[in-house]
Amino acid sequence: MLGPYSEKDDMKTEHNEINGFQEILERKESDLVNILRKRDGIVIEKSADQMDEIQYATERDLAIRNVDRESNLLREVKDALRRIHEGGFGTCMECESAISPKRLAAVPWAACCIRCQEAAEQDRENGKETLPAALLNAA
Repeated sequence: MLGPYSEKDDMKTEHNEINGFQEILERKESDLVNILRKRDGIVIEKSADQMDEIQYATERDLAIRNVDRESNLLREVKDALRRIHEGGFGTCMECESAISPKRLAAVPWAACCIRCQEAAEQDRENGKETLPAALLNAA
């Protein structure tokens, strides 16, 4: 005997959750695109004062690191949106198990479950990056 909820209700709830993640990811993508359009901090400024030159170079390096970080995040967000459209969202790209809803709520663009992500980070720290992890981080 079926209870008050059916498999159809579960599918509807899952579809609504994915739509919620899609909206969050689309908003994040839009924000990142707008941020990346503004690259004022990368302008090379010249000054007669050597201390000012050092300060400008430091600020420029920081702006470049920020652009790099935001570009990588934008790539991860776009990959998550692609996985939503292809039906693979919420599934770990390493072990193919479900990614925890808590993890997705915290990091909607997560491509791996927490176990595989921690293993990949450990490998990266030890200089043994795996091929799939290398492809995830590639430009």
